[in-house]
Amino acid sequence: MSTWVLIRGLAREHGHWGDFVPAMKAAFPDATVLTPDLPGNGERHTEPSPLTVAAMAEALHTGLAQEGHAPPYRVVSLSLGAMVAVAWAQTHPEVIERMVLINTSMRPFNPFYERLRPAAWPTFLSAARPGRSRTEAERAILELTSNLPAAREAALPEWSNIAQARPVSGPNLLRQLLAAAQFRAPTAPPPMPLLLLASTQDRLASVRCSRTLADQWQCPCIEHPTAGHDLPLDDGPWVIAQLQRWIRASRGQ
Repeated sequence: MSTWVLIRGLAREHGHWGDFVPAMKAAFPDATVLTPDLPGNGERHTEPSPLTVAAMAEALHTGLAQEGHAPPYRVVSLSLGAMVAVAWAQTHPEVIERMVLINTSMRPFNPFYERLRPAAWPTFLSAARPGRSRTEAERAILELTSNLPAAREAALPEWSNIAQARPVSGPNLLRQLLAAAQFRAPTAPPPMPLLLLASTQDRLASVRCSRTLADQWQCPCIEHPTAGHDLPLDDGPWVIAQLQRWIRASRGQ
């Protein structure tokens, strides 16, 4: 029986996976699907966020063990969550069976203006502005990370509720940003099967980040032609189809 571990990105939590979780369970009925929160987010929003991605990965690793979830794990990770996955693979490669990185960007492979596109800066700063309502902030985040109006409107009520119930503090947001900015990926690829998924029309992080990483690590990169940064939100069925094909290919099917 396999165990999928889904890792979200900056200031995001388990609730932001939305319908992707039941879809994963339906696609992999014999598997366990876990959506752990990183410190500072979700059920752990009152904890301080670690100042390094490596410490985030260690907190994730420890938390899974304490909850009794035995490896090996199959990891699906998005954005900052993909950095956490790579750091986890550096320190505990034995627990990860395979790993999927979605719309990520990492030093030293791309410059800062590709990792966070300049056109996104005003929207990003506006969403983080003190005094802005939770709904307005979440709407701004969705406008930046989703290219599908129907997906944005469907997600907004729940994302607003999440922001009210389990808010990410300003200091924790800053700590996560600093951790992401300082993280450096290894030159050599993680020592397990690796798949990159990227959105060609990502308006937050340039698709060149995933392409460069695929070239550096000599691993496959599959691009979605229209989805935004939050690829599982915009086209979760497409993501799951890529996972299924990848696993079948590894089995020679």
